[in-house]
Amino acid sequence: MSRRRTLGTKKKIALLVGAATVAGGGAFVMANASNAAQTTQDARTKAAQDAGVCQGLATALGNNQRFIEGQRADPDAQSQARIENREAVVAEIERKQAASGCAVGESAQDSQTSQPPQAGQEAGGQDTGDQAGDQAGDQAGDQAGEQVCAGSTVTLSGEGGAPAASSNQFPVGTKLRVTNLDNDKSTTVEVNSVSGSCALLNNAAFEQVREEGKFLIRRALIEKVG
Repeated sequence: MSRRRTLGTKKKIALLVGAATVAGGGAFVMANASNAAQTTQDARTKAAQDAGVCQGLATALGNNQRFIEGQRADPDAQSQARIENREAVVAEIERKQAASGCAVGESAQDSQTSQPPQAGQEAGGQDTGDQAGDQAGDQAGDQAGEQVCAGSTVTLSGEGGAPAASSNQFPVGTKLRVTNLDNDKSTTVEVNSVSGSCALLNNAAFEQVREEGKFLIRRALIEKVG
């Protein structure tokens, strides 16, 4: 008659505790690996967001610095007031650079460079040959826009006031619709001053189309609607 060997209660408890410890240790290692991977991904995401913020601020700074240089190179009766206003904007942008951990004073030129007036325009940017076309276009201005400045990025000037834009291609009073293709938000504003970009939005207009924490719209659709 065979005899079965039975484990004592203490040995059973010891084996169960050992097994639970091994299983728990494995789960702990897996949890640590998952947390480490998530931390790495979060760090990469934050770095990309920070880079976008810094690039947007650098572009805005470059736009304003270029505007100031243009006013100094070809001054008129209002140039000094414009320069003082933009110098205050530059100071505010540099403050945002410092607060965001960016290189203070680092600037970048917008991808859309200044272009000479096209045929039918005066040097001041006023249309001389398209007045009849503009009058006809005004009737359907907000229904269908004419895409302009393809490939341009859009950033903010740092100026206050009601939503508006400035431009180096369109005269004061022109209506531009700017759409952020990354979030499908759009705003229609009037050009009220000159800048170094196709479309440079002031703070209020930029807030209507921006993505949270970003100071640059990389994928923008700019349309002339008036």
